Amino acid sequence: MINKKRYFFTLFLSYVIVILVLTATLLMVSFGIIRKNYIDTLTSNLVYLNYTIEQSINVSETASDYSRLDGFIKELGHRINTRITMIDPEGVVLADSENDPKEMENHGDREEIRAAYNRKVGRNIRFSTTMKKKMLYVATPIIAGDRVIAVARTSLYLSDVENLLSTLRFRIFYITALLLIMVLIGVLIYSNKMYRPVRELVAAAEKISRNDFNVRVKIEPKSVFRYLAIAFNLMTETLQKSFAEISLQRDQLQTIIAAVPSDLYVIERNGQVILTNQKNDLPVGQPDTGDRHYRKVFQDRALQKFIDDAIKSGAELNEEIMLGQKTCLCSISRIGTTENTLLILHDITDIKNLQLYKKDFIANVSHELRTPLTAIKGFVETLQEDFTSTNKRYLDIINRHTDRLINIVNDLLILNEIEDTTQLEIEEIEPVKIRADLTKLFEDKLKQKGLRLFWEIPAEIPNLSADRFKLEQVFINLLDNAIKYTESGEIRVVFQQDGADMVIEIEDTGIGIPADQLSRVFERFYTVDKSHSRRLGGTGLGLSIAKHIVLLHNGSINIASERHRGTKFTIRLPLKQSAN
Repeated sequence: MINKKRYFFTLFLSYVIVILVLTATLLMVSFGIIRKNYIDTLTSNLVYLNYTIEQSINVSETASDYSRLDGFIKELGHRINTRITMIDPEGVVLADSENDPKEMENHGDREEIRAAYNRKVGRNIRFSTTMKKKMLYVATPIIAGDRVIAVARTSLYLSDVENLLSTLRFRIFYITALLLIMVLIGVLIYSNKMYRPVRELVAAAEKISRNDFNVRVKIEPKSVFRYLAIAFNLMTETLQKSFAEISLQRDQLQTIIAAVPSDLYVIERNGQVILTNQKNDLPVGQPDTGDRHYRKVFQDRALQKFIDDAIKSGAELNEEIMLGQKTCLCSISRIGTTENTLLILHDITDIKNLQLYKKDFIANVSHELRTPLTAIKGFVETLQEDFTSTNKRYLDIINRHTDRLINIVNDLLILNEIEDTTQLEIEEIEPVKIRADLTKLFEDKLKQKGLRLFWEIPAEIPNLSADRFKLEQVFINLLDNAIKYTESGEIRVVFQQDGADMVIEIEDTGIGIPADQLSRVFERFYTVDKSHSRRLGGTGLGLSIAKHIVLLHNGSINIASERHRGTKFTIRLPLKQSAN
């Protein structure tokens, strides 16, 4: 809260201090100038008096008659109320209006007398040992011919001068005091007038501090504060708009946060939880998070470590953590350019259970289907030996579809096994060994279609650290696809090292894949040409299995294809793998 009276008093006092300092300085300078000018005027008058005395007496005639000269000087000094002294060239006092010259000491060493001997006007202010008072002395030479025959000295009591100056100073001070009072009254009125706009601005600012943005400052057009008032009003309008936008954004944010089904927590750099949607559907610990550290809010050690790692590294992290009997997907990331962190806890227990049920269902169904399908295939093969050509054709169709169903069941079991995999059987694999095994495996199929398989493996290529069985499954699926969908030409497999990664390219000259379908080729059961796929015995699971295996190895797989020109798969795998 602004102290308005204190502000006004400060403004008024500043004016008063300036005026008083200027007035005091002016008086001091004025008094000094007046005193100097007054003494200069007295000096001029005494010089004129000395010349008058010189014209009134004949020193050369009266010098021999000391009594007559002394009497004249005493009478004249008494008449004009001025001390007059006559001194000869030797410094002997010839006459004095105040004292007996015979009793006075030699004056030849006096400063004003020495100046007069040098034919100058001598002036001096000093304490008189004769009169026991401070006096103003003025001495002028009396010249006859070409020599100084005497010195006329007049003097005044300085106390009389000071009394006169004191009276003058008092009158000046009195008049100045009256003027100063009038000026201070004017300053008071002016300060109040000057402060009025400031008071209005302060009052408006206090209203704004209470979130009242409808206030506007109205100041006279001629006021020196008019530009400040205009700027203040513009600032108020801007603040009003900004706060309205912020309020709207805050309401929208609160609505969004309230609608989010997950638990949200905003954590500062120092670990304080400053915002939450307070759903607390998960058993994270104590629900009251009013300005508290996350270690007190979240009791689970794994969750605490997860948050610690994220705050220290500043990286975006995702991890599944068991909180009690529930599975929680924890996501944490930095909020924009701030040092605050957003933690999202999403209960995926139902999703995990559903995935588990689905896997169990696929595994159970696949196992249940495998036995009867195998039996059907055996009986079909037995019947094919004795049937006529027409019936045999129908049995071939049954056999082909039975094979396709068996392949689907086998692929489903493989995919289910891969999805359940948490550890890999890591070993060192030589690329040339992969080439030998796969070339032998696909030798018959390549000959049947008249295709050529080329391998490009540099001699200095390092070994690859991977799960042999699963990696071979990737090659089997990709090469099997390449052979199925390539009618003529070649298939090329290229190994090359790129830093700490192994890059493997499998390229064919087959029918290719339309550009609008490339994004879906890794989906389960997705086939580009369903009739062609059924005819060739495709299951639509091979590429999905390949992608899962590559991801298990912390790698990536990409596809590039052009219709009727071929397809190229690019696999990137780390050279070194861990079992987890």
